[in-house]
Amino acid sequence: MDLYDQVKKQWQMWAVRSGEDLDLRLDNFRILFAYNSGKIENAAISYHDTREIFENGRVVGYTGDPRTLFELQNQKVCYDFLREKIPVKEPLSLPLILEIHRALTEGTYDARRYLVNGERPGTFKKHDYVTGIHEVGSYPEEVEGDLAELIGEVNSVGPKAPLKAGAYLHARFENIHPFADGNGRVGRTLLNYWLMINDYPPMIIYEEDKKAYYEALQQYDEQESLDALVRFLEAQTVKTWARVMKLSPNDTPKHQGIEFHML
Repeated sequence: MDLYDQVKKQWQMWAVRSGEDLDLRLDNFRILFAYNSGKIENAAISYHDTREIFENGRVVGYTGDPRTLFELQNQKVCYDFLREKIPVKEPLSLPLILEIHRALTEGTYDARRYLVNGERPGTFKKHDYVTGIHEVGSYPEEVEGDLAELIGEVNSVGPKAPLKAGAYLHARFENIHPFADGNGRVGRTLLNYWLMINDYPPMIIYEEDKKAYYEALQQYDEQESLDALVRFLEAQTVKTWARVMKLSPNDTPKHQGIEFHML
């Protein structure tokens, strides 16, 4: 049995059936996930501030950019929103995705998007925002249809191979780029949501590994190949649970080794 299968077996043995079960199993994970998912696109995010938000609901003496603080608070709001939906395995849907986006981006849109372009949290983009070297992204008028098609595909055939389906969901979602902002944070949250409702372990995509992450997504954009992304997600899952199981409340991520026997 390889390391990924060991993690999967352990997760399934835990048999998460309630929000309380989820809190227990994701106690350290949810902080590390929020920190890394946010920091991939916002270098100002710190582990200390993320932990303060999750554990105390505020950051004492915060003097940084208010948007960064909103992003951290929104990660906690989003977790609280999904903790009741994951145990009952609510299927992926357009309304669910819009609510996740609203939770993660409330108060974070810049002036150009919000005031000039009329973009809003919880709604699909109204304008075209080119992303990546290959200019991927559906046109605004195509977003809802493209996303509905993706959800239909994943819900119908995905449970037979949840990890590969999760890779496809994530790569295609980022390729569609349905929102004016927050696509990365929403996409990484959706990936874990999908995995957990199919009894697969969630993962942290580490900020330190974002180069490999972007390269794997680029392979899908260029070749429609998921091979690199599936391998990357397997490796991130193993790395995640080696670190999460070892992390104590006063540790910081950069001090953690990867000792998988802790599982």
